[in-house]
Amino acid sequence: MAKLKQVYVCQQCGYESGKWMGKCPSCNEWGSLVEEVVEAKKTPLTSSSVKGTSNAPIRLKDIKIENEIRTTTGMNELDRVLGGGIVRGSLILVGGDPGIGKSTLLLQICEELGRQDKQVLYVSGEESVSQIKMRGERLNVHTNNLNLLAETNMNFIENQIKTTKPDLVILDSIQTVYCDDVTSAPGSVSQVREATHKLMNLGKGYGITIMIVGHVTKEGALAGPRVLEHMVDTVLYFEGERHASFRILRAVKNRFGSTNEIGVFEMQDIGLKEVLNPSEIMLAGRPMDVAGSLVSCSLEGTRPMLIEVQALASFTSFGMPRRTATGLDYNRVVILIAVLEKRAGLDLGNYDVYVNLAGGLRINEPSLDLAAALAIASSFRNTSIDPHTVIFGEIGLTGEVRGVPMAEKRVIEAAKLGFKICIMPKANVEKLPPIKGIKIIGVSNIGEALDAIAVR
Repeated sequence: MAKLKQVYVCQQCGYESGKWMGKCPSCNEWGSLVEEVVEAKKTPLTSSSVKGTSNAPIRLKDIKIENEIRTTTGMNELDRVLGGGIVRGSLILVGGDPGIGKSTLLLQICEELGRQDKQVLYVSGEESVSQIKMRGERLNVHTNNLNLLAETNMNFIENQIKTTKPDLVILDSIQTVYCDDVTSAPGSVSQVREATHKLMNLGKGYGITIMIVGHVTKEGALAGPRVLEHMVDTVLYFEGERHASFRILRAVKNRFGSTNEIGVFEMQDIGLKEVLNPSEIMLAGRPMDVAGSLVSCSLEGTRPMLIEVQALASFTSFGMPRRTATGLDYNRVVILIAVLEKRAGLDLGNYDVYVNLAGGLRINEPSLDLAAALAIASSFRNTSIDPHTVIFGEIGLTGEVRGVPMAEKRVIEAAKLGFKICIMPKANVEKLPPIKGIKIIGVSNIGEALDAIAVR
């Protein structure tokens, strides 16, 4: 009989200890170590080669690369993020806040693949098949190639996959399933690791694409052990404010494509709709000739996207003024306020400052620095900026405006949507070819930028 032993496992990072501790020494989380009973098995040393490879070393030039078999999802935005479609035999992890639209996106994928005569198995550990059917009716999912299974036993799920051998398996979610040979509770580090390992072997061995949903913590990171993200081939994050209409699908890991691309969706009554031209949608309804509002251009992957940056500087009689940032990095906004005070002479010490990205987006690219700083200055001076002006650039602590990558794409996107003036780093202007229909103004520091928009 195998010997049983007790270990304490951190539910945040997977650290194991022989005794209980109040604070995990690995991730410094308090109260995260939970007692688990594991079975100490003596396993013989065997080969652990991956299917399709040899145990002996092979010369690089002798290795034959098999063509990646990709299946389009019927959604251009999703295919863009995945690098051209779903790769056969890949393991994809989808994470996001509750209610953000993960299950909605997966059901829409089922409908699109069903139209291509692909067999799909949807396994849910959180909902009954009737609940999934009700949501499918709302989303107009009526394919006959979709099979539903409400099950949490990983061994039973594994047998069903081996029996039916579908083209795609969707598991919602990995934290709800459990393996009989692991004694810990569902959702624990050991259960998540073991279940993912079995799914990985199934996907690689039978050539089945598997998509699993992962819960996130209150900080927004995927719950469970970090090894979960290392085991899968692709990690997709669904971002956006729950009560806003726009959603961004971002690949933070992709073994079959770039991790720089994003997909933009809009949540509607009938599900998620692709946003093929995000710039036009984001700028719809923006105010004209209003102080504190201007347009910048961010670059997500290879796609330029015009965004409205709003700022409000309001006088306060309290000794501690507030600084609030929505969509931008809070620490970055605080730095920009300090630069405006030190390098531009704006006395913001008695003003509350609020900065917001319209549309509920969250972007950390430093190219929005110049737009955010000028929006704050515009609101502080109560001076509006020409609504046909687009501004982008990175600001340093000395007040200099640094160049940004792919400036030409940003300018072309702005000119395409009818903008007439572009204020950008002087370092980028020198390398920029002539672009018709838009006036280019290069600035090297924050003072020149304020002069360019006539705000001093």
